[in-house]
Amino acid sequence: MKQVYLNGTFLPADEAKVSVFDRGFLLGDGVYEVIPVYNGHCFQLTGHLARLEQSLAGVRMNNPLSQAAWQKMIEALVDKNGGGDQSIYLQVTRGVAPRDHVFPVGVTPTAFAMSNPLVAVPEKYKIEGIAAITLPDIRWQNCDIKAITLLPNSMLRQQAQDQGAQEAILIRDGHLTEGAVSNVFIVKQGHIFTSPKTTEVLPGITRELVIELAAQADMPCVEQEVSETALRSADEIWVTSSTKEILPVTILDDVPVGIGKPGAVWQQMNALYQHYKQNVAAG
Repeated sequence: MKQVYLNGTFLPADEAKVSVFDRGFLLGDGVYEVIPVYNGHCFQLTGHLARLEQSLAGVRMNNPLSQAAWQKMIEALVDKNGGGDQSIYLQVTRGVAPRDHVFPVGVTPTAFAMSNPLVAVPEKYKIEGIAAITLPDIRWQNCDIKAITLLPNSMLRQQAQDQGAQEAILIRDGHLTEGAVSNVFIVKQGHIFTSPKTTEVLPGITRELVIELAAQADMPCVEQEVSETALRSADEIWVTSSTKEILPVTILDDVPVGIGKPGAVWQQMNALYQHYKQNVAAG
């Protein structure tokens, strides 16, 4: 039976219960993280835990565990669920309290973690790329906080699914923000561009790693506002996330991107990323 963590205890998944008065259930009052694990080794754990801390601070919630305690718990959860490749989901809500929009005082946060098998990225996506559509960014104005209130993201992602696409790329006030479930990069004349970190963009862990790998390889990479026009005229488009890695978008709104297949700059970056991932898996 799969093991989960809930408020200081490891227990079988089907025995884990939370109160219907938990503010995460009633108000979506919480934050989360998703951490890939390769061969039993957490990928970019320090960055994920730092972002969790930032999200908690952003919603004025105390962190129920120290960084060291989170790491110890996650490593134990990975071990209890058999090691190998996993996807760890962490969630912290404000806790149990009478339903009220005002933050309660003296309430203990609810801390939960679970593990699921890490589904490999389909090889077809790396060979052919994926399709995406553009949609207006209907989300709230603090997208830099990784909140559990994901209904707008879910609606956008479902609209992409309904149109036969794998992702929705979001536009706000004439410029690119990010994807419904990803960060976005474009390539123009060999240069890589991605939206800067603002309240409109989640500070993606894979996004940060791509920028770091680009700098190490002397690949020009710039964080600046990307117009919708620049997006539509890009030579390459990529989307990045912790579990989907770096995927090339080869069709945007039914129009081929660049040459209509994964480009040379993506090929180089993906090779760098896979090498980095292999090193993590090797410990």
